[in-house]
Amino acid sequence: MSTVYDFTVKDRKGNDVNLSDYKGKVLLIVNTATGCGFTPHYAPLEDMYRDLRDKDFEILDFPCNQFANQAPGTEDEIHEFCTLTFGTEFPQFAKIDVNGENADPLFAFLASEKPFSGFGKGVKNAMLNKFADMNNKKFGDKAYIKWNFTKFLINREGNVVSRFEPTTDMSEVRNAVEREIGQ
Repeated sequence: MSTVYDFTVKDRKGNDVNLSDYKGKVLLIVNTATGCGFTPHYAPLEDMYRDLRDKDFEILDFPCNQFANQAPGTEDEIHEFCTLTFGTEFPQFAKIDVNGENADPLFAFLASEKPFSGFGKGVKNAMLNKFADMNNKKFGDKAYIKWNFTKFLINREGNVVSRFEPTTDMSEVRNAVEREIGQ
């Protein structure tokens, strides 16, 4: 059985990073964008990181421009925006595709372990689902991630334990992370 430790990704400078370097840590892996309605998630993510990083917790940030072109710019421009606007200190990786023929294998794996199960109830969630479906239609069966700020919680053994859509309240995400750290 595969785990996230079987994958190698690129950091924002283009260097290989083997995710086995994170063995024994609780991870939250997120696809992000700087021009999205969910971009404010960076603030609670950074708060969580500052509060919990000393407890073997890491957030791994993967910018993605596949959702309405909401992550324009280079890796350096994205990093500068995140650090200046939100004070982010957690690791940020190279901009990637999470859907389609060029989808990063890590995200294809994450989504296969915890497939999309809906954005939740309510008018806003229904509208996002309709917009996401229109955006992702071009990816066919390789539309693994529905929208920016999808989060995957990984346990200390490298297994995917939860998936949180961007519509999930960040306090719920934090509670799940804290529970996982406590195990």
